[in-house]
Amino acid sequence: MSVQGVQGEDRSDYTKAESKLIRARSRRLLASLLRPHMRRVVLTMLLVVVSVAAGIAGPMIIAFGIDHGLSAIVDDADWMPLWGATIIYIIAAIVSGVLMFLYTVSVARISQTVLFDLRRRLFSHSQRLSLEFHESYTSGRIIARQTSDLEAIRDLLDQGLNELVRGVLFMGFTAVAMVILDPLSGLIVAIALIPAIVLTRWFQVRSTKLFRETRTTSARMIVQFVETMTGIRAVKAFRTEQKNQRDFDALVNDYRDANFRTINIFGIYEPGIMAIGAITLATLILVGGLRVVDGTLEIGALLGIALYARNFFQPIQGIGMFFNGYQASSAALEKISGVLEEEPSVHEPVEPKALPSSRGQIDFERVEFAYESTEDGSGKIVLPDFELHIPSGQTIALVGTTGAGKSTLAKLISRFYDPTRGSVQLDGVDLRDLANDDLRRAVVMVTQEAYLFSGTVADNIALGRPDASAEDIEQAARAVGAHEFIMALPDGYDTDVAKRGGRVSAGQRQLLSFARAFLADPRVLILDEATASLDIPSERLVQTGLTTLLADRTAIIIAHRLSTVAIADRVLVMEHGRIIEDGSPEELIAQGGKFASLHRAWRESLV
Repeated sequence: MSVQGVQGEDRSDYTKAESKLIRARSRRLLASLLRPHMRRVVLTMLLVVVSVAAGIAGPMIIAFGIDHGLSAIVDDADWMPLWGATIIYIIAAIVSGVLMFLYTVSVARISQTVLFDLRRRLFSHSQRLSLEFHESYTSGRIIARQTSDLEAIRDLLDQGLNELVRGVLFMGFTAVAMVILDPLSGLIVAIALIPAIVLTRWFQVRSTKLFRETRTTSARMIVQFVETMTGIRAVKAFRTEQKNQRDFDALVNDYRDANFRTINIFGIYEPGIMAIGAITLATLILVGGLRVVDGTLEIGALLGIALYARNFFQPIQGIGMFFNGYQASSAALEKISGVLEEEPSVHEPVEPKALPSSRGQIDFERVEFAYESTEDGSGKIVLPDFELHIPSGQTIALVGTTGAGKSTLAKLISRFYDPTRGSVQLDGVDLRDLANDDLRRAVVMVTQEAYLFSGTVADNIALGRPDASAEDIEQAARAVGAHEFIMALPDGYDTDVAKRGGRVSAGQRQLLSFARAFLADPRVLILDEATASLDIPSERLVQTGLTTLLADRTAIIIAHRLSTVAIADRVLVMEHGRIIEDGSPEELIAQGGKFASLHRAWRESLV
């Protein structure tokens, strides 16, 4: 399934064929989750069958006690039938209660185990998916998959299925018991089921549409909230609070209206079922009372029938509530299964090759790359027939206008994407033949964002080498000039950097990311606009660490600030996916071409 296919999971205009495929995919996922627990599932089903049967026996035992036990006392002074009925009734109630407890616990264990497996599988698979997926699938929607969608499935497994199974068994056993006690009463209940089934079917059809609507509006609301909070700095910078509030209010209003429409159908369905039950009970008592008078029905049997009829229609409401959870969880399962069906566009090799001992030679051989490739192979070509050789240990600077292909080049070297045609090689080995672990150790990218995770300073530096000792971490920080400011923090290397590194400045975050890269010791280091967000003092602070970081390794620097470019051995000027100038900074300035113009403009901006 393509990313576009997953992106469409929130649609409501599926064709019949698409809906059929999605439902089949969801059933496969559910079956794969339940398959390891089938023995427990079967045992659980046996528990609930025996439990419900024991509970249903109660009114029939009462009827026997009244009709036979009381007459035995009056006629023969024999108390045994009545005592026997009482003891059996108590035993049946205890058995039903104990088995229902065991059933409830077993269902909870199955549901929690399934959810544990599904949460882990979704998280693991989301991490394994290629960058292409994450650049297309919004963060708010992937969060919704892991939170509200999984909660909907939990509600179904914990409560919905319980209501359905118990309700169906209860109604089935009750119907059998009523027929045994009095076939005519069973027929009256069967006739009363017709309007109840019609009303339930109406509720099912309406709820299917409305619950999908509530799920869709809920997902949109979550996406809007997450994206607004994630981009809160831009919101504050551009003063878009009022517009965001209007947009969010509209989504909340849609969600509220969808819930109101759902509540309305419950307002019709539940009283309707109660009315059908009340009319049925009144009819049974009236007809049964007349038959008791003329001697064709025992008083105990009438009481048992009344007890059965009073509770007979209650499970229908539970089954109706099951459709509530089922529709929500079905839609959630469809979306989760869509994510799990997505395959990485960058595949791990079946038989990976080992890297030779050389250090960081990069070769692009007849590389063509296009984003958003479609099934017919078309797409916007970013790199057409690209050739490039970077010797080991050389520092390359990539410059050019936005969209020239610089970041695409870096993503191909990092193997976030694979070329459409041709090959990218590291030390003579095609990147597609390298194991992911080997590639991640050999190639490290430092981006403009310099993302820090929650945890200590030491934890963040050791990200690329978790087994590093405290001495190794400190050595890496000293090498890039970060040790001094780290020691000035409240707890030094044990300081919690807070969410996304909020306790340190932009320049300090960048130094920590350099220390992280230095500790990882890659063959190839890529700096993608690594100093773009820094002010001049921070940039000067970082420059020292940058010089140490780039020493004795192949490096690719993508930068608009030519102060960073100045430390490069070689500059490549790119335009429309092609290299239009190639040489040292001094050579290109002397040639008076594109780079010379960029350099002159940069010098003038400093005046």
